[in-house]
Amino acid sequence: MRLKFSVEWLFLFIPITLALEHLGVAAPLLFFSAALAIIPIASLIVHATEQLATRTGDAIGGLLNATFGNAPELIIAVVALKAGLLNMVLGSIAGAILANLLLALGIAFLLGGLRHHDQDYNPAAARVYSSMMLIAVVSLAVPSAFSRFFASEDIIRQEMVLNVGLAVILLIAYALYLVFMLKTHPGAFARQGVHANEAVNEAAGEAEEGTHWSLPRAIGSLVGASVLAAWMSEILVGAAEGTGTALGMSQLFIGIVFLAVVGGAAESLSAIAMARKNRMDMAVGIALGSSIQIALFVAPVLVLASYFIAPQPLDLAFGRAEVGALFIAVLIGTVVVGDGRSNWYKGVQLITVYTIIALMFYLLPEIAPAG
Repeated sequence: MRLKFSVEWLFLFIPITLALEHLGVAAPLLFFSAALAIIPIASLIVHATEQLATRTGDAIGGLLNATFGNAPELIIAVVALKAGLLNMVLGSIAGAILANLLLALGIAFLLGGLRHHDQDYNPAAARVYSSMMLIAVVSLAVPSAFSRFFASEDIIRQEMVLNVGLAVILLIAYALYLVFMLKTHPGAFARQGVHANEAVNEAAGEAEEGTHWSLPRAIGSLVGASVLAAWMSEILVGAAEGTGTALGMSQLFIGIVFLAVVGGAAESLSAIAMARKNRMDMAVGIALGSSIQIALFVAPVLVLASYFIAPQPLDLAFGRAEVGALFIAVLIGTVVVGDGRSNWYKGVQLITVYTIIALMFYLLPEIAPAG
């Protein structure tokens, strides 16, 4: 209950944000107010999804978790897509992976280690997550390399086919990932709850043991929270450009740090809470599993959606800095989590790498999408 109550007071920022928008305050103040308002909404979406998933089978529950567990990230990115802020969208995709792999897991290791000294978890499952992340990052690097080395007018169609084809392949890979986790090899991941959002949901369920929502309440909460998230996201994205100009931040930096951290706040807080309870299998499953969802589910969905809602299609053509940062994050994460034991200093290492990467993106000048 402590985690849930700790974010409930942030609901106050919903009316505060609406009032600030009405008053026409400076963009940075409106931006950060909307960001704080989205955090408890994201937590509500995760919990409502858990309540629905308990009433379904594993397959449907996994689909619900995949669809709604990352709803805050999806909603924010979709709003940015509609506004044509493609750099910001690409930044939010890369940033969500970086935030889960380095920041959320680092804070979990740090706070868990300070309370419990050394903590153990299933190293075999962690290595499976790490190998999946490496494959996902390689797949995201392919269109970037294609765009960089063959970016001429006569291959625009081929580049479009590559991005759509890659999106479909990643979604198929994600569906097979669900089958592997939920059906054919659930025992190998039993200790961390099988699936990232299922781990989040189990954590919420434990915190409120014996509390069950009615079906109308669960559905109503999910729909209402999604509407609120879309509303706050419209305000957030609308103030993003003005915030960047006022604070000297690029679209890419806002996406890769602020939007990514805000969108994944609920899952990150759950991972940290589980580490404090010495449930490191669940904490690692949340952080690494969420990164896999972003790469294999959220990114391809945004690519396909861009053909219908964005001024121009979204290509997964990340710049050299984003691709390099993702590879570094996956490699560092693999090394740190591979032995199945964590401590507070491993958390410091992960947070340090994240801070260095964030500083690099802050100092990068505003650039056009890779191509």
